[in-house]
Amino acid sequence: MLITSRQLALIAGGSYLVIFVAAIFANFFVLDLLLHNPLEAIAEQSFVVRVGIMAFLITAVFDVIVAWALYVLYKTHPLTLPSTYFRLAHAIIMGVAVFALLNVFAEDSAQAILAQVTVFNNIWLIGLLFFGVHLLFLSRIVKHITFIPYLLFAAGVMYIVDTGAHFLLENYYLYAGIFLTLVAIPSIFGEMAFSIWLLVKGGKN
Repeated sequence: MLITSRQLALIAGGSYLVIFVAAIFANFFVLDLLLHNPLEAIAEQSFVVRVGIMAFLITAVFDVIVAWALYVLYKTHPLTLPSTYFRLAHAIIMGVAVFALLNVFAEDSAQAILAQVTVFNNIWLIGLLFFGVHLLFLSRIVKHITFIPYLLFAAGVMYIVDTGAHFLLENYYLYAGIFLTLVAIPSIFGEMAFSIWLLVKGGKN
């Protein structure tokens, strides 16, 4: 069965929305819960933590779907193939990082639980570097869309800068809030706008 450009855009846009919902739940509810109350989270809210870990895995799965849909939709563009590879690399690294979170259930101290969360975050940071490069390519691929490519480009640059800062700055924690803001603003607005564009206009022309 032939999949039309419009259907591919809807698949990509819908998958983006799934990623947004799953990532927000996993990051701002479950991961924060582990960071602030590790022993309580494992002892009293174990199921919620497991759902959050599954949510992270879901984001990786739907990242692959987005990568595939965008590849087929823009396969004539010379940057589409490297863009796809970098997004797939991000999804694979994210999948690997999730295994570190599963280890929290085998730990019996707050320090050990937080150590596993740190391992997850460090691996994920590497994945976000690949994702940042993907966004740089994507911003060129969809340059025909109004203003959205600029936000995607800015988000890609900030993902790369933030990952580099984690590795290079000994006192990164002093600037963590600033870096988070600089990454979040273009990323949220850019990717959300792109997902809406895919759902409303994508593949029609």
